[in-house]
Amino acid sequence: MAPLPGAELIQTPLQLYRYLLRCCRQLPTKGIQEYYKHAVRQSFQVHSDEDNSERIQQIIKRAIEDADWIMNKYRKQN
Repeated sequence: MAPLPGAELIQTPLQLYRYLLRCCRQLPTKGIQEYYKHAVRQSFQVHSDEDNSERIQQIIKRAIEDADWIMNKYRKQN
């Protein structure tokens, strides 16, 4: 299950970026939010030159799975 509705509609890196930043807003504290926003930005910059569509889809799938894991981790702590 995805952390926020609409994850199944993500097809482009920009859509993924915006989705992950919205996920960050759901995290419990400002410090945690800023940490993960920074990680999202860094990852986006690292992969910005990727042009293989299969690889992009793999990255999108993995990022959504990771976001789901992170959101579940913080839900369990609260």
